[in-house]
Amino acid sequence: MKLPFTLDKCTASTAALGLIVLETDETIEAEFRALFNQPGIGLFHARIPVAQEITPETLPEMEAALPAAVGLLPSAFPMDVIGYACTSGATVIGADNISRMVTQIFPNAKTTDPITAVMAALEHLGMRRIGLVTPYVEDVSAAMINLLQRNGFEVVNFGSFEQKEDAIVARISPDSIYNAVCDIGAADNVEAVFVACTNLRTFDVIERAEERIGRPVVSSNQALAWHMAELADLKDPITGPGSLFTKR
Repeated sequence: MKLPFTLDKCTASTAALGLIVLETDETIEAEFRALFNQPGIGLFHARIPVAQEITPETLPEMEAALPAAVGLLPSAFPMDVIGYACTSGATVIGADNISRMVTQIFPNAKTTDPITAVMAALEHLGMRRIGLVTPYVEDVSAAMINLLQRNGFEVVNFGSFEQKEDAIVARISPDSIYNAVCDIGAADNVEAVFVACTNLRTFDVIERAEERIGRPVVSSNQALAWHMAELADLKDPITGPGSLFTKR
């Protein structure tokens, strides 16, 4: 028996969002799932190969793999926004290069990445003098600091867990991240704290850290989700942790 059926606008009737996730990332999908759990918002993931160790030498390797990863997103309908979910990778590869490669496959998609999103979030909050927490080795953190400073931000306090392996980064406890944010954010000249890396678990840390230090805390995953929602121009705003989502 051939069964009858009708068609509707599917899960992405309001917005289709694409997310390019690192092969080694264990965190961002769970954190995004809670934020974008709304009818009509389709969140589609594709994985991209990446070396186990995050260094200035391995990060550029993702550039060659990016078009193939983007091409694995559903093509039956246009993507509204596509985010490349690697803070350090976007720092090294460059937002313009990422956007160019994405729009070759999805010409009408808006694009973002964590470092671009964080700078947009800091602009939104009106913060320029930041404390920075990273999990990266020295050379990767230095590249990120340089990028932030070239864009008009001043990194006035900095600390890192100094890890190469993403598997270790994913297992850094939220309490360790909370303590790091509070230590870096305690400096008098810090206006906001930026916690870099999509593999750090920050969503349960942000609000209690903000309460403790009395300053905004912006993380890679929080800012990327906020920026993707902003670019998608959602009718009903998403709700997420921290002052970034409450400031209108």
